[in-house]
Amino acid sequence: MERVAKAIKQDVIRFAKQAAAAGLMPNTQGNVSARDPQTGYIAITPHDYPYDVMTEDDIVIVDEHAHPVAGRLAPSGEASVHCAVYRARPDVHGIVHTEPIYTNCFGALGMAIEPVAVSLIVDLGGAVPVMPFMPSGSDEFGQRMLEVMGDKQGVVWGNHGLLTIGVTVEQAYRRTVIVESVAQIYHLCLTIGKPVVLKPEMLKAAIA
Repeated sequence: MERVAKAIKQDVIRFAKQAAAAGLMPNTQGNVSARDPQTGYIAITPHDYPYDVMTEDDIVIVDEHAHPVAGRLAPSGEASVHCAVYRARPDVHGIVHTEPIYTNCFGALGMAIEPVAVSLIVDLGGAVPVMPFMPSGSDEFGQRMLEVMGDKQGVVWGNHGLLTIGVTVEQAYRRTVIVESVAQIYHLCLTIGKPVVLKPEMLKAAIA
């Protein structure tokens, strides 16, 4: 198990550090996880631990119910939310939760991030919905979040942050960057006028 866990730990630490360096996870906020398709174990960042000094040895391994399996630190306080996604979505093997500034602005307003750029449709399936605020870190939160997210690849936590999913952690992180980029574009558009919002059917031929 430890040999397999090392590979997924490397992915988790790599993209956690990238997200922190990009300013998407200030201080110790946010969390990143990856599921090993062979064992079903999940590697996740530890609770309240600085990313600049985080190493592979600090990554925690949990089972699908967020029970620690290996690691010297406590798992992220939102491990149960990650696990709720993994249990419900067998296609998902990577999750990234961040605190992007522009995305959080829309979350605080309760406004979905609309696809004013093609990438939001291609990579996330359309508008990114906003889940009304509720305390995170529980199975109940995870279930409610899954309802709001539906078949999309990301969801904004009202007054809290963003969660994106992917077949890999790399894909989940790519989607995080796309959401925040489009949130910035959408914000700027709204300061100028009324933006054109794309519809998925407009891109069907291109995506196919």
